[in-house]
Amino acid sequence: MRIVLIVLIVLIAGGTCFGFYIRPEDYRLGELCIGISIASLFFLWMPLFIFHRWRKRSFKDYMLTKENIDKMRDEGRKKNL
Repeated sequence: MRIVLIVLIVLIAGGTCFGFYIRPEDYRLGELCIGISIASLFFLWMPLFIFHRWRKRSFKDYMLTKENIDKMRDEGRKKNL
């Protein structure tokens, strides 16, 4: 997954650079390359990156449940906050 993310970000950066390079000569093609690169960054790369980073984590650790609130209160009492 890491290699896929790296390859995708390099391709997206290359497409963006190519779009800015070709834009003075062919405005429509340059804008198209830049637009596709930015859209693929947000709709393809970003969800894959978030999935990759959160894949092995438990969402219960980050949710405010009754047990987590009690745990935080106990820790606060131990520290005399």
